[in-house]
Amino acid sequence: MKLHPAKFWEVIGADKVRCNLCRFHCVIAESHRGRCGVRENHEGRLYSLVYGYAVAENVDPIEKKPLYHFHPGSRSLSFATVGCNFRCLHCQNHQISQWPHERSGIPGTELSPQDVIHHAVESNSASIAYTYTEPTIYFEYAFDVAVEARKAGVKNVFVTNGYTTTEALEAIAPYLDAANVDLKGFSDKAYKEVTGASLQGVLDCLRDYRRLGIWLEVTTLVIPGHNDSEEELRQIAAFIAEELGRDVPWHISAFYPTYKMLDRPPTPTATLSLARDFGHQAGLEYVYLGNVADAGGGDTICPGCGKIVISRQRPQFIDTALAGNLCNYCQHEIAGVSLSASV
Repeated sequence: MKLHPAKFWEVIGADKVRCNLCRFHCVIAESHRGRCGVRENHEGRLYSLVYGYAVAENVDPIEKKPLYHFHPGSRSLSFATVGCNFRCLHCQNHQISQWPHERSGIPGTELSPQDVIHHAVESNSASIAYTYTEPTIYFEYAFDVAVEARKAGVKNVFVTNGYTTTEALEAIAPYLDAANVDLKGFSDKAYKEVTGASLQGVLDCLRDYRRLGIWLEVTTLVIPGHNDSEEELRQIAAFIAEELGRDVPWHISAFYPTYKMLDRPPTPTATLSLARDFGHQAGLEYVYLGNVADAGGGDTICPGCGKIVISRQRPQFIDTALAGNLCNYCQHEIAGVSLSASV
């Protein structure tokens, strides 16, 4: 394990530092780590413990992120380190996200930023996705990879819980092309119980993404008995439409029991369909269903004429009816980045 100088921190006492990378603003004593488990105070200075250590690396369809309006049909080299600043009870990747809290050591394969770029180019990936765990907590590593990616003509996308501080997000924004942000509910109490974070911090981060001009898509995992009330689903849809924009895609995903949340049943398809109705009623132009077999749930429908302009199946890109970003049928402009491009 190597120590790599961290960014975004300050000294606040003889032996304490405050990390300002995410919105928890952890105060960390000498020889202790922050909430993420991978940033440590060593002799009064803050260091990252995961720089250059990839614990997962795969080539995925961009649709798996999910990003449906960003270079559909393209490949994305996806990688992560261990660690996360959230403690989600339903985390699907808890084996690596919670590793620093549940196991010893910092695992991973040494992979330099240049190695990541080489793998992306070699695999014909249009983008690099910082995903699987939380990219914020390996910010220094992600930042250096993103800078090199930009030089190589490779795009950068975050799949994130949306808790990065404004300062840190503004620093990487010039190199960040798109993001899918989890909006896990609209109740502060429930947010804290399941993730440990505050709703307000996520909403503020979402506003930052939109303000900075980074292409944004939002995902909500609908959990029975947690965030599936009609009121809460309507609130999420209204927030996206009114504060982020009607053209921001909303991905509504089905929950399946996992990790520490085994007492809840899978999400009924009817609940997802109802949430999709609420999204349309709020004025959202692009609403998708995920983690469930639903004919057409992943298709992009033209807001102008109602015809399918991008068809998908579980969730791989299939075909488009677009010329650039324009609908072939009515010439309505479909929001997104390079929608007719595919590899």
